[in-house]
Amino acid sequence: MDKKYYWDIPLYILIFLNLFFLSAILSYQFTMKGEMTTVPDLEGKIFDQAKEELFQKKLSIVQSGLQVHEKWEQGKIIFQDPPAGSKIKLNKVVKVILSTGKEKVLVPNFIGKSFQTINQTLQESGLKKGKISHVHTPKYAAGKIMAQFPQQEEEVGRDTYISFLISQGEIEKKYLMPDLIGKRAETVIAKLKEMDFRVGDIRYVLYPGLESGIIIKQFPTQGFRIQKRNLITLEVSK
Repeated sequence: MDKKYYWDIPLYILIFLNLFFLSAILSYQFTMKGEMTTVPDLEGKIFDQAKEELFQKKLSIVQSGLQVHEKWEQGKIIFQDPPAGSKIKLNKVVKVILSTGKEKVLVPNFIGKSFQTINQTLQESGLKKGKISHVHTPKYAAGKIMAQFPQQEEEVGRDTYISFLISQGEIEKKYLMPDLIGKRAETVIAKLKEMDFRVGDIRYVLYPGLESGIIIKQFPTQGFRIQKRNLITLEVSK
């Protein structure tokens, strides 16, 4: 047999294999170009998470912008193109816009201000009242703001809740109400006022057999626990 014939056989086999693999590659590319897939919902996901999910569907991703968003925190996807549920060909690109978080505002200084007067400042600053706590202290008058969180000048998102610690003033001492019945009203009233107790309504009524100016009724009654801010009322003979 001719030597040339033996050399031609491997050559023919090599050519055949090349044509076979080339045909397979072209067939695969043609198939891939025509195959469709469904775009997943990427809203609320971070970029890397969306990238991995799209890779599984033979799609790619590109960031096309940033935008302030009230719902999604910084780094989350807020918009995609094509939208979720769309049918697109494999190897296509999905464009996304990422959130920069909420609009930022500076927290005002509320320390030392009356809690009853801060509503307008909160509204103008784009903030809201959060948790409210109270504590007794001699350092601040009752109703004054002692502390806040977040702190003043801190940058936070719009509609952030601000927590406050409110003073209830100094703890008032409590006293046992003494028995005032039968005592002279003039002397008792002077003594109560001297000790900074509040004497309110004094009613004068006729009481047969008793000289005028004697206490015949009192409120609070004997033994009742009171503070200096409580009102004391008396009924006195005339």
